[in-house]
Amino acid sequence: QVQMVESGGGLVQPGGSLRLSCAASGSIFSINAMSWYRQGPGKQRELVATITSSDTSNYADSVKGRFTISRDNAKNTVYLQMNSLKPEDTAVYYCNIIWRGVFSGRITDATSWGQGTQVTVSS
Repeated sequence: QVQMVESGGGLVQPGGSLRLSCAASGSIFSINAMSWYRQGPGKQRELVATITSSDTSNYADSVKGRFTISRDNAKNTVYLQMNSLKPEDTAVYYCNIIWRGVFSGRITDATSWGQGTQVTVSS
């Protein structure tokens, strides 16, 4: 069983910054990809950024140059630094990990989601 705890959301003015954190704990042997998704009002959930175990990162076009994803493997934590925020960045942000565990002697790959944190960009 894996627990995911997100933090860092809130209300910020356009042009401001926020840093999201997501810490995973539990029966994790290793974590492959770590990602952030978001779901705006009336919209589908979309991928914002991903970072692999080799620290390769990819971003949605809408956030390139403004958002930075990073990870701390020792803490099983992924971060999303968001700068130059725009009203269209308003959404619930979810972290996601693809991880590997060992259960009853078997290697198991699984995915887990955070509970979501609200980011509101408004003046």
